[in-house]
Amino acid sequence: KAKLELGEVPERIDQDIAVLKDWISSQPHLKARVDDQLLVAFLRGCKYSLQKSKQKIDHFYSMRGALPELYENRFVNERTLTIFRKGGFLRLLKPLSEDGPRVHIARYPVYDMKEFPLVELLKTRIILSDIELLDDDNAVIAGCIEIVDMRGFSASHLFHFDPLIAKKIGIFTEKAVPLRVKGIHFINVSSSAEKFFNLVKSLMPERLKQRFYVHTNYESLYDYVPQECLPKEYGGTDGTIENIIAALEEDVLRYKDYFEDEVQYGSNEKLRLGEPFNSQSLFGLEGSFRKLEVD
Repeated sequence: KAKLELGEVPERIDQDIAVLKDWISSQPHLKARVDDQLLVAFLRGCKYSLQKSKQKIDHFYSMRGALPELYENRFVNERTLTIFRKGGFLRLLKPLSEDGPRVHIARYPVYDMKEFPLVELLKTRIILSDIELLDDDNAVIAGCIEIVDMRGFSASHLFHFDPLIAKKIGIFTEKAVPLRVKGIHFINVSSSAEKFFNLVKSLMPERLKQRFYVHTNYESLYDYVPQECLPKEYGGTDGTIENIIAALEEDVLRYKDYFEDEVQYGSNEKLRLGEPFNSQSLFGLEGSFRKLEVD
């Protein structure tokens, strides 16, 4: 699939990795990982365009400085595990097909936003994405399908929603993350949750907007994600949410040391050759964003 859809030439991979390593070492502002597996993820996510891979790597590390709320103190600890154990972020056991996309279910309403602020939940979700860059070929090669379950969504969740963070995450996903989002499917959408859906969609980059779907029942979801991929709680046949949480916790714990080590990576914009990146150049938010209001 990587050869057919991404233009991967196995005999050239080592050469392409070497080019990226040389480029990273020549960038005085950039402190980036040079693990082969991670660099291959960027190459695959950019369909082996070296120029796009360089840009994505640059944004992947440079945007951390502009998103301190999502990258500071990002560790696998008891608090992180508590968030995963509540089952708000599920990486399903089976991909869509043997060579198909990885499927996730997000269930933000299972969290009390007073106890678990949105930024902390998003920080935890990014940990999962970073792990998938390293060990999930389905996600890296075939992309990801996101199911967002809005059951239990209330006015309280809307009150604690931060549009600025949502917009930044959308831009970060498009510019910096080498995982391709194939579809975002909302289920159990009440009338209050529908306002939230419309707001979130309005904040997303155009390409992501085109991949938003709302399902009025599980049957229409099954047209995109078959029951054999879903847990029992969603009318599926592939295990239970409890099974998924246990497998996810095991995976996350294997990367405890990795995230301890992550604190040293990022960018020093004072050393960048050329115009330094800032929130305005990365996100284009200052000025125009102040007009946004939540009705």
